[in-house]
Formats: sequence, C-alpha cells, structure tokens
Amino acid sequence: MKPIPALAGLLLRACPDRVLRVAIDGPDAAGKTTLADELAHALAGRDRPVIRASVDGFHQPRAVRRRRGSLSPQGYFHDAFDYAALRRLLLDPLGPAGDRYHRTAAFDHVHDRPLEQPAHLAAHDAILLVDGVFLQRDDLRSCWDLTVYLQISPAESLRRALRRDTALFGSPAAVRERYEARYLPGQQLYRAIAAPADHADVLIDHERPDTPRILRWPTGGSGVIPA
Repeated sequence: MKPIPALAGLLLRACPDRVLRVAIDGPDAAGKTTLADELAHALAGRDRPVIRASVDGFHQPRAVRRRRGSLSPQGYFHDAFDYAALRRLLLDPLGPAGDRYHRTAAFDHVHDRPLEQPAHLAAHDAILLVDGVFLQRDDLRSCWDLTVYLQISPAESLRRALRRDTALFGSPAAVRERYEARYLPGQQLYRAIAAPADHADVLIDHERPDTPRILRWPTGGSGVIPA
C-alpha cells in the first residue's frame, strides 16, 4: 500500500470523537508540504473535515530569527519559529481541553509583519495537518496525536534545495552556503536533541519520493507496516 492511502485510512480511524492533530515532520526539502497537501486532497469529501497549516505561518520576526547571525544553526533551531504562538493560537485550542477556535497562521515572514487573521471554529472531529521542521521538539511533542517523519539524507536535502531554492536565494552558491552552514547543521542539532525519527509514530524513507518506504507504522493502526 502506498503512504497516502494508508495514512488517510489511519487518520480517518484515529480519535474519532475529537480533533486529531497531526505533525508532518522532516528535514528541509524532504517533501513535507507536498505530502500534507496530497493527504489533505485524499481526505477531501471523506467523513472528517481537514484543517491545513504550516509552521511557516508562525515565523519569528526577522530580527529575532537572525539575532545569532543569519547562518547560525543554533539560530535556526531555537529562534526561527514562534512555538508559543503556534501552541496558543492553533495546537492548544484544538487539543482535548481547547475551545476549537483557532488560527492557522500568525506571521508573514516574506513581508516581516504579523498577520491579522480571524479565529475559526473547527468541527469537533476535524483533522489538523501541520507540516514543518522541528515539530517534535520537546516543547511541542505533547501537542500531537500522531506524528509522521519523512527521513532523507543531508545530501538529498541539499540536492533538492539546489533545484528548488536557487531562485529564492539568488544562486546555487548561495543555496549551498545557507544549507551547509545553517539548515543542515540545524537539522543535525534537532536530531541530537529530539531524535525525531525514533519517536515518530509513522516513519517514511523519502529519499526517493517516487518510491517511498514506510519503515514504522503504529501498532494500534493495522498492526502491520503497509506494503
């Protein structure tokens, strides 16, 4: 079974009487957003409504993100995102004790300004899909009902970034500098601190996105890893 149908079935069965909060975690350029979007599409029109969000909607202001230096891996891991806002505005309201009034974004990092977004009331059985880096940090781990981790090598992360981000950063050399100095060491720091691949409920080898392999599956799901 391919990951999208298997995951869709797993999510539809999980926590049927309340909001299900799902993290799609993984290194930079691992395919997190694509997987989350495809999963949302697969769930559309099914028994449970879907809420899509990304950690990119909860960036810190540029001055905070760069206070340790624009190429600092410690700055990337510790300062890039406003995890307190992510919890306060999205994850906690959709938790078991929350009122379900939530916001899916709080900051526009492109224009470096807060977003004014009204709160919306989630359906009692909605599925929240959040993609992003560092989602299994210690200060977020308890907020998820299910975590998915896309595992790729640093070399593959850089290869994809060179194809995807050259226009964003201006040149292949600039992409390589940023990844080798900031993003890849930041992910190494995350792995050392949080061991996300060890703790994820679902672990997917995404080195070859056309032929992903499910390496771990919840024993409370089907009981076996989908083939």
